[in-house]
Formats: sequence, structure tokens, C-alpha cells
Amino acid sequence: MDAQTASENKALIRRWFDEVWNQGREDLIDELRAPDTVATGLAEGGTPAQGSAPFKAFFSNLRATLPDLHVTLEEMLAEGDMVAVRFSIEGTHYGDAMGVPPTGQRVRFGGISIARIAGGKIAEAWNNLDQLGLLMQIGALPANRGSDRFLTRRG
Repeated sequence: MDAQTASENKALIRRWFDEVWNQGREDLIDELRAPDTVATGLAEGGTPAQGSAPFKAFFSNLRATLPDLHVTLEEMLAEGDMVAVRFSIEGTHYGDAMGVPPTGQRVRFGGISIARIAGGKIAEAWNNLDQLGLLMQIGALPANRGSDRFLTRRG
């Protein structure tokens, strides 16, 4: 991959997060994604979401839950037809689209996404979002009490 292609792929992903997510431009989803894009890591059970409809539902639910949602790109790497990005998401829990009454709680959680670009569009994406952290912050799950179970040796 030449430097121009890497730059173009990174620009597409920057535009995706800035215009689609930060500006809430649902109208750009079909412009920036291929019609048969497969996105993994959005659903609770890890089921891949193919096409626009399931992704638009995810987008709508997250934006309705956190209407002031803002994504900050922390790191971005490009190689071949792939772009990896580490990001953080901040917002205020004003909506109940995730089945939890609004708490007014300010939340912050992170994520990593790897996208494959084909023909100037997102063709496939693998996502890892800290959904557990989000659900704990809005009271959908009990908050961690005491020491972190993954970082404390037991037995």
C-alpha cells in the first residue's frame, strides 16, 4: 500500500467518526459503508451484523441513549486495506434506548475498531467496545465493588 492509499483510508475513518458519530449524520452511513458490510462486535452476543439495517439500529440506539455522544480518536494505524483505531466515547445518559431509564450520568468508555476498506468504503469492521463499562456506568449492571477481579490473584 502506498502512502496515498493509507492516507485516504485514514481520512475515510476520520470522516466516519467525525461526521457519522460526532455530528449524528445517519444519512452518510450508506455513503461511507458498502451495502453488504459485515460489522462484528456490535451485538450483545457477538453476532455479526450484515448490511445497513442492523448497524443503523445500533447507531440509533447508542445516539438516543447518549444524545451528546462524542468520539475522540486516540490512535490510528493503517496497513494494506486495513485501518485500526483506538477511541474513547463520552456522553450523558439522557435516553432510554438501551432499556435503562435516563440517569443523567456522564459516561466515558473506550473501544477499538479495525476496518477493511474496499473501493473507498468500509467493507468489513471488527469492533470491541467496553459495553460492560457503559452498562455499569448507567446502572444497568452492578458497579464493580472492591478490587478488580481480573487484576487480583485469588487462591
